[in-house]
Amino acid sequence: MLSFWRKLNGKLQQRWIMAVMACLALTNAYTMRISLSLAITEMVASKESSSNDTSSDDTCSSIADSTSSSTSNGGTYEWDEYTQGVILSSFFWGYIVTQIPGGILADKFGGKYTLGLGILSTAIFTLLTPVVVETFDSTGLIVLRVLMGLGEGTTFPALNALIAQWSPPQERSKIGTLVITGTQVGTILGNAVSGVLIEYSSIGWPVVFYVFGGLSVLWFVVWTLLCFSGPDTHPFISDAERKYILDSMNEQTRKHTGPIPWRHMATSAPLWALLVGKFGHDWGFFTMVTDLPLYMSNVLKFSISSNGFLTALPYVAMWILSNLSSVLADWLIKRGKMSTTNVRKAFTTAGSVGPAIFLVAASYAGCDRVLVVTLFVIGMGLMGPFYPGLMVNGVDLSPNFSGTMMAMMTAVGAVDGMLAPYLIGILTPNQTIAEWRTVFWITFVVLLVANLVVLFWVDGEVQYWNDLENHSQDRKDFDHESTPSERNVSLESKAAQNHFEVK
Repeated sequence: MLSFWRKLNGKLQQRWIMAVMACLALTNAYTMRISLSLAITEMVASKESSSNDTSSDDTCSSIADSTSSSTSNGGTYEWDEYTQGVILSSFFWGYIVTQIPGGILADKFGGKYTLGLGILSTAIFTLLTPVVVETFDSTGLIVLRVLMGLGEGTTFPALNALIAQWSPPQERSKIGTLVITGTQVGTILGNAVSGVLIEYSSIGWPVVFYVFGGLSVLWFVVWTLLCFSGPDTHPFISDAERKYILDSMNEQTRKHTGPIPWRHMATSAPLWALLVGKFGHDWGFFTMVTDLPLYMSNVLKFSISSNGFLTALPYVAMWILSNLSSVLADWLIKRGKMSTTNVRKAFTTAGSVGPAIFLVAASYAGCDRVLVVTLFVIGMGLMGPFYPGLMVNGVDLSPNFSGTMMAMMTAVGAVDGMLAPYLIGILTPNQTIAEWRTVFWITFVVLLVANLVVLFWVDGEVQYWNDLENHSQDRKDFDHESTPSERNVSLESKAAQNHFEVK
């Protein structure tokens, strides 16, 4: 049996098996992460608006028919909007802590177990959620969500390290986007399936935590058997595929990295532009991921099953456009139609400006439910090009320290995850359209300002600090150039020369 399995795997392209399994890792991570966003609408007891001044123009009436009626809100927990905001943001309190350690571990020891054990621990905490909530109420749930965040914090750093080891440069947009769009698949399933499970299960909201936690444990078992940290350690990979991957990345990636070049990274404008762009995108993304179910339930008055399905639609569009745009991005780079830098800038701009406009427009559509959902679908769909735009840019800048780079990116995103739900809970005490309009205008500004930084400073080429040991002369030149302007010219010319040599 083992011999048959080795022969079968030897005939398959292991980089794509890794990509699919890594996509499923993110799918599981996001179903466990966001299932609470929908479940909480059923956990909390319904209440009337706390404001006597709320006009009818700011609220939507319940939909009359039984299939689309307002959510039952038969919950027993008396959690106000502020408490719900704290609960939804608490995951990211733990998530931000393990980003940098996760990146360092992934870069030093590989992504296989850094990723796998992180998902497994999150799965265990997910399975425990119903018991903890019943026993310790909101306090227990907050603590448990922090622990889930600690476990899942290693996910993106480990994945970026795996992408760096497994994706040839000419396939990086496709492989990277396939992996990272697991976030959208997880969001789609987490919302759509949660709504159906909650409505039709006899045990109610706890079912989502049992289902998604159990599936993640199953994924861990399969991942451990099938996937490895790199092609040089994979026992089933064909010699031809191993040679193809290693040869294509030989100029950019070393097997053993030196110390992380923190000083050089701290003064790298392209790295700062990447982090600012990630902050902008994730502000919009986490605003929608964590709070769109609340908007659908409390403002538009959709039922729990309709809420789950309609909340998933924007991410279906986002997933489709992410993968289509990744193919286009690789084609533009491979054919020489655009430089890697210009591809990253153009696709990031499309993934920032479009959502900014359509999310604000949705807040002015009032209670026209069809129009609101349509605008949400278009707005979130247009976030898709961001993935072959900026999400893979960390690997462009530094394949050797890609895990650490992704750790920095996701740490920035975790700040969004903490702030956005907390701020929304403060800004929307009455859950009115006017209150939510303020939320979407803030998102508009954050997205556009971050994109301006991207347009000025993002770079798509390998940076000199990716391999300081083999660029000692570059380092000496950097340290001893007489003026900042001369220093910048020197580094730009060397980066261009290095890129030409890689090509």
